[in-house]
Amino acid sequence: MRGQIRVRFAPSPTGYPHVGNIRTALFNWLFARHHGGSFIVRIEDTDVNRRVQGAVEAILDSLRWLGLAWDEGPEVGGEYGPYFQSQRLELYHKAAQRLVSQGKAYYCYCSQERLEELRREQMRRKEPPGYDRRCRDLSPEEREEKEAQGITPVVRFKTPLQGRTSFYDLIRGEVVFENSTIDDFVILKSDGYPTYHLANVVDDYLMEISHVLRAEEWLSSTPRHLLLYEALGFNPPQFAHLPMILGPDRSKLSKRHGAVSITEYKEQGYLPEAMVNFLALLGWSLDDKTEIIPLEELVKNFSLERVSKTAAVFNQDKLLWMNGVYIRSLSLDDFTQRALPFLDKGLPQSVKRPLSLDYVKKVMPLIQERAKTLAEIPELVRFFFIDELTYEPNLLIGKGMTEEMALKALQESKAKLSKLEKFDSESLEALLRPLAEELGLKTGQLFGTLRVATTGQTAAPPLFQTMAVLGKEVCLKRIDEAIKKLTGAAS
Repeated sequence: MRGQIRVRFAPSPTGYPHVGNIRTALFNWLFARHHGGSFIVRIEDTDVNRRVQGAVEAILDSLRWLGLAWDEGPEVGGEYGPYFQSQRLELYHKAAQRLVSQGKAYYCYCSQERLEELRREQMRRKEPPGYDRRCRDLSPEEREEKEAQGITPVVRFKTPLQGRTSFYDLIRGEVVFENSTIDDFVILKSDGYPTYHLANVVDDYLMEISHVLRAEEWLSSTPRHLLLYEALGFNPPQFAHLPMILGPDRSKLSKRHGAVSITEYKEQGYLPEAMVNFLALLGWSLDDKTEIIPLEELVKNFSLERVSKTAAVFNQDKLLWMNGVYIRSLSLDDFTQRALPFLDKGLPQSVKRPLSLDYVKKVMPLIQERAKTLAEIPELVRFFFIDELTYEPNLLIGKGMTEEMALKALQESKAKLSKLEKFDSESLEALLRPLAEELGLKTGQLFGTLRVATTGQTAAPPLFQTMAVLGKEVCLKRIDEAIKKLTGAAS
C-alpha cells in the first residue's frame, strides 16, 4: 500500500449497533492496524427524524467493549473534525451551492405528494422507480415562480444522461453502471441537511480517507458517489464492498435469527475476544480450517484478498461454541472477574452481597468447562450460594434403587462424613467410594443420591470437589434435609 492508510467507520445513530455494522467496523479496524494506518469514527447523524436516543453511546460502547480503539473521532478528537456530520452542515451547503452554480446540480420544487404519485405510477407500469427530472431544466422565470409560492426546494444532482461510470472494487473487481439507470438523486434536503450521498463524499475527501470499506448494500450507490467526486473535482478513495451477512436460512440476517444487537450479545455473556474472532470469520478467512484466531493474529494476517465475494452465514451455534472455547482459556482470576457482574445480577436477592471473592474463586474452576456464556454462570452455581434447596424427593432415588436404599445411603454417608476431619476432595473420595461397595450400590447410584442431596440437581460439577467447596457443615445440613424429605418429615 502506498501512502497513509486512512479508513473510517461511519454509523448512523438510527438504532443500536448490530452485527453487520460492527463487522464493518472490525474489518476497517483490522485493515488500518495491519497497514499501520488510522481508524476514524464519524457519526453520520443527518437523518434527524430517525435518530435514536442513546444510539451514539451504544455504538461507541460496543467498539470499546470489543477493543476497537479509534484514532480520531468522538471523545478523542483529531485535526479533521468535527466528527459529527450535524456539526459540518456548512461544508455540505458550500459543496451543494458550488454544484448548482456550475450547472451540475439544480433546485427541485416537486412536492412529496407528487413524488409518491410518480412512484406509484411507475410501479403500475412496471418501470424502475426514479425521479422524472421535471425540475432539471426550469427557466429562471419558472424558478422564481416556485420561490414566490414559498416552496423550499431540495437540491438534486444532474446525473449525466449517457455514458458509463465504472470503478475497480478491491473485492469484486471491475464494476460498471450505465448512467441511464441512475436518477437525479437528492444531495441536499429541504430541511438543510445533506443526504448520505453528498455528506459522505465531502467528508471522505476532507478527512483524506484512502479506502472505503463498507457493506455490499452500498455498491449500487457507488456510481452516484463517483459522479459527485468528479463533479466536485475530488480524487475518490478506493472502494471495497463487504459481503452480506445472512441467517442460517440464507435470508437477510434479522432479529428472528436471534440477537442482532452487539449490546445484546454483551448482556448475554459473550466474551469480546470471542465476538471479534467470530465476526472476523464472517466473510474473511485465514485458511480453510483455522477457527480460533487471537486478535494479534487477525491483525497480522488480515487482507482484502481473503475477503469473500459471497455472503457469509451467521451461525449462532458456532458463536456459542467459540465463546465456550474462549471461556475455557481464561485464567481463574480473569474468569472470576468477568463472572462477578453476572453473579451479582443473576443470583437471588437473598444471597448476601458483596459476594466473597475467595469463595467465588473456589467455585469458578468447577464450572469453567461447562459454561458457554457468562450469563449461564448464576444458574450453574446457584446451589453454592443459596440456603435452601428445592427439588422433588424422588430425584434422590437413583435408577435401580428403592426409597429404603436411598435413605440408608444418606444416613450412612451422614454418619461417616460427620467423623471426617479433613473435608477435601481426596478425603471425600477415599471415604465414599468404599462406602458404595459396603452398601451394595454402584458408585453412580450413591454419588447420584449425594449429588441431588447436596446440590438439588441431577447434573452438577464433580461431586467431591463440589462437596469440598460447599464445606462440611453445609453438606451435612443438606444431607439431613434430604433424609427428612425421604422420610416425609417437614423440612
